[in-house]
Amino acid sequence: MVIESGVAVAVPEQGNLVRVRDRFWVVESVRRSSLPPDALSSSGSIQHHRVNLVPIDDKGSAEPLSVFWEAEPGTEVRPQAELPDPRDGLDEAETFRAFLDAARWGAIASADPSAFQSPFRSGIDIEDYQLLPLVEALRMPRVAMLIADDVGLGKTIEAGLIAQELVLRHQAQKILIVCPPGLCRMWQREMREKFGLGFEVVDTEYVSQLRRDRGVGVNPFRSHPRLIVSMEWVKFESQMRWFDEFLPPDPNTYPRAFDLLIVDEAHQIAPSAVGRYALDSMRTRAMRRLTPYFEHRLFLTATPHNGYPESFQALLQMLDPNRFTKGVRPSDRERDAVMVRRLKSQLPHRTAASPGHCRGSQPS
Repeated sequence: MVIESGVAVAVPEQGNLVRVRDRFWVVESVRRSSLPPDALSSSGSIQHHRVNLVPIDDKGSAEPLSVFWEAEPGTEVRPQAELPDPRDGLDEAETFRAFLDAARWGAIASADPSAFQSPFRSGIDIEDYQLLPLVEALRMPRVAMLIADDVGLGKTIEAGLIAQELVLRHQAQKILIVCPPGLCRMWQREMREKFGLGFEVVDTEYVSQLRRDRGVGVNPFRSHPRLIVSMEWVKFESQMRWFDEFLPPDPNTYPRAFDLLIVDEAHQIAPSAVGRYALDSMRTRAMRRLTPYFEHRLFLTATPHNGYPESFQALLQMLDPNRFTKGVRPSDRERDAVMVRRLKSQLPHRTAASPGHCRGSQPS
């Protein structure tokens, strides 16, 4: 709290938790303005402070923010939490045990692959078999997985669990879902209602509205940290140019441009095959350009192999180029390291006979 010209101004300090623009931030630094106060301004002789903020929630962009504290409306410095004073008395053993359990539950450890939380924070009833992709993904230093479960077993749910877990572990903020046109709204609804993750669907209507709101120079793929796009819409060069505006020349530049890529019906981005040759389609070329810029990749399809080895090898190469090479047949061990494949006939009779038992399960 500083007082200038009789006006009390609460200026945060480095490390404070603050509320600005209806979001919570941590103060990274505070710098006093070097300009002299303007006596003619409405704020009198108050000296402004530039406050640099880092977001700690997932309500919007993960980019930091800088504001002039005294000029920013609706700011709030949250009170600092303090340890209890032992002189005030001790809690009962049961109360203290509950506090420890809550602390352990809230302190999720990214180094512990068994301490996942997304199954308990999602709004669905989960079948046991749907946890396997999540467990396998957390064992990977960088998620690269082909979920090839049979139709109706809930690949959307399995991908949503992994996405939510990566968000909770602060390993993924910028997420892109690529799917056929008819599934865009379904993915948006499923992610919002079942996993609490808000996505924007990027299409012609969204771009037009964005230009009216923010100007013609706006880039739709920088407008929100979580986006959904149709593979039929994004494949054209006019749409790919938006990526070229901000993608670095080297895809291995850190931090990467995106964190997580989810491709539904991934067999549609594999090259078509004629004889022994795999021919790249427009979808294939577009995804070849994009996939290197993602830290984590999830491909979903019930038909991973179209009968042409060259096509399947190309799909695996897009998934994990460090492990697979186009034209080289992968070993069973290498393939099984990245692919989860279950048929209805392989699952218990109760689950296999009623794929809709999992509330909200949708064919992927």
